Amino acid sequence: MKEAAGEANMTVITIILIGVIAAIAIPLVTSLMSNTAKRTCCSDAGGVWKNNTCTSGGGNVYNSADYSTCVSNASK
Repeated sequence: MKEAAGEANMTVITIILIGVIAAIAIPLVTSLMSNTAKRTCCSDAGGVWKNNTCTSGGGNVYNSADYSTCVSNASK
């Protein structure tokens, strides 16, 4: 009987740990995906990603409307 109680306790602990790890990992992954999408949209629009903003530079023609459209579509 003690073994069954120990198994149940380990199962509960495992489920709690999986929940805690998921609660930490999901926001991190979401943030990374969002930042990657913004950087890609900036590059596709001809901009340069610097200090978390998309600006013109590098000799390319930067189209801010294309960037805004791309970011809006990526967030859907």
